[in-house]
Amino acid sequence: MQFDQLERREFITLLAGTAAIWPRTSHAQQSDNVRRIGVLMGVAERDPDAQPRVAAFERALQDRGWINGRNIHIDYRWPPSDTMGMRKLARDLVELHPEVVVATGTAWVAAILQESSSTPIVFVLVSDPVGSGFVASWSRPGGNVTGFSNLEGPIGGKWLETLKELAPRLKRAAMLFNPSMAARGGSYFSGSFEVTARSLGMMPIAAPIGSAADIENVLSALARESDAGFVVVPDQFLTLQRGLIVTLAARHRLPAIYPFRYFVTDGGLMSYGVFPVDLHRRSASYVDRILHGAKPSELPVQGPTRFELVINLKTAKALGLEVPRTLLANADEVIE
Repeated sequence: MQFDQLERREFITLLAGTAAIWPRTSHAQQSDNVRRIGVLMGVAERDPDAQPRVAAFERALQDRGWINGRNIHIDYRWPPSDTMGMRKLARDLVELHPEVVVATGTAWVAAILQESSSTPIVFVLVSDPVGSGFVASWSRPGGNVTGFSNLEGPIGGKWLETLKELAPRLKRAAMLFNPSMAARGGSYFSGSFEVTARSLGMMPIAAPIGSAADIENVLSALARESDAGFVVVPDQFLTLQRGLIVTLAARHRLPAIYPFRYFVTDGGLMSYGVFPVDLHRRSASYVDRILHGAKPSELPVQGPTRFELVINLKTAKALGLEVPRTLLANADEVIE
């Protein structure tokens, strides 16, 4: 009887010790199975547009069985205002050995490729992936990069046509772009912009921007000309400076068209372009396929499926502009 009690005490002690080990073992196995994803965002962390993009991306991943903090870990990096800062953040992210990186915009893709030629990259909001050297072709990317493009070159003319429709007295128009961040240094959109300007009897003006001071100088000079307006090209620098751009456009009474809705919700006149939140949502499908073993070279580049025209009536009224009924009928959103 005493021997049985001794055996029982040893068994209970062994069982307790094993139970203490099990949680640690289970946690270690879970950590080993967590997959790492890097995300290079195109807007600042506190930007109102940031969280909707993050939420759409993570929700789409969750629909495919990937839950941040459980079986995946997502490292977000937010954009600095210069390419050197982007290069450092890209290097830091590569050192974390992510299995796939989602890169927002041309400048981020270029930065991450300078640090790694093997890390799988899924891009969003890249206008000219072939001309930028990121992929060999849309149907056969051929390397470690694929993704979701947003705009093609001819839209430069479309922006100007739409702006002219709202502000018919325009005689000259500037195209604002940052040469170090815009697709092909800004030239991707400028060809169609210039052809359209001349067909409309307008003077096209190339306006390269490298700093906040450049924005102030360009728009101040433009305001001294009669019947002038401007177009903003989609690049990360101008997105980060959109508050200044919209403020100066209002101060100088310059009609302008922008590539994304959030310029208009911040007070800009109008925008025509893709819906960034939708592209981030769609990017999750390629992240899922890469985590399951697909190679970027096997995944064709996809184009946008949704465009939106947004008009700010309050801003139009402040500029003394009457919005044509045709534009109002075609608008996806009208802000009053």
